[in-house]
Amino acid sequence: MVSLPEELQAREAAARQRVDELQAEAAELAVRLEKARADLSRLEITRETVAQVLAELSAAQAAPEAGARDAPDPKAPAPHGIGVMAVPPWREGLVVQVLPDVYRDIVEIVADAPGPLQAKQIVPRIGLEATTAKIEGTRGKLKRLVERGWLDEEAPGRFTLARHDGDADQVNSR
Repeated sequence: MVSLPEELQAREAAARQRVDELQAEAAELAVRLEKARADLSRLEITRETVAQVLAELSAAQAAPEAGARDAPDPKAPAPHGIGVMAVPPWREGLVVQVLPDVYRDIVEIVADAPGPLQAKQIVPRIGLEATTAKIEGTRGKLKRLVERGWLDEEAPGRFTLARHDGDADQVNSR
């Protein structure tokens, strides 16, 4: 007959082995998750780059053609969304209303903040649930706004309104 202490020791050893197996499994899943996030990031950047290049090519081709004809051809197909830049680069005189709604909301929230904000602080303020997916999506939008000159990233992950020379108050001209 097995004694109670020996039985408890055997069960403890089995439980410890299961914990070790689950920890190894969790570590493997964490590595796979990080790789999937990196793949997603590369695909998003590629899509944005392709859209930007197509927009630039389209604009370059349209410029010489625009001078050649005065009125648009009514039989020409309507332009579609491919190659259209949703977030235009900031330039003097451009107001926040030119941005898509969610980008405008983000810029206004950052402008109203007393200091730099992180993506996880912005997500609930734009009406989204604070999940990892929503935070990462918002972080991508913040980075895009930085690339286009609307925001600055003073420290990694901390965003403020971009200050431009002679910029009176671009956001409050709503």
